[in-house]
Amino acid sequence: MLVNGFKIDAIVCDGLRGMFQLFSQYRVQMCQFHQVSIVKRYLTQRPELEASIELLNLVKQLCHTDKERFVVLFEQWIDKWSFFLKERRMDTKTGKTRYVHKRLRSAYLSLKRNMPYLWTWYDNFDLKIPNTNNALEEKFSDLKNKLRNHNGLSKTHRMVFIDQYFSASFL
Repeated sequence: MLVNGFKIDAIVCDGLRGMFQLFSQYRVQMCQFHQVSIVKRYLTQRPELEASIELLNLVKQLCHTDKERFVVLFEQWIDKWSFFLKERRMDTKTGKTRYVHKRLRSAYLSLKRNMPYLWTWYDNFDLKIPNTNNALEEKFSDLKNKLRNHNGLSKTHRMVFIDQYFSASFL
């Protein structure tokens, strides 16, 4: 698809809510590194529950394995821990039931929800889509550092600076 003279084969994003729907007309690749970070945030670096330890070890393989293997391992994990994930406990004050392993469920559901977008690069290998957005993050970090060194620029000059920065990057 051509947009302002650019051919867009795919979009690699960090998975912010609404991004997949916003760019639904394109192939969308969720940054695998960001998915790993999301799961780590829910489970912590050193989880105590066996199910959490196994899920964290599995998700750490995400960037280093192929789709078929990862999906099989994830489905095996689900089969093994599905009953555990559904555990509920009654809140004596409200009388309502709540999931016991809320953070583990959140990590699992995030991975499950984003699974179709984690392998766009793999399913469209000929397009050479990156599986992370690290290269773009690196470019923006460099731009931010350069702008920080010129923090007195007016908004107009700042826009010119950014435009020239990216024009020079694509030469």
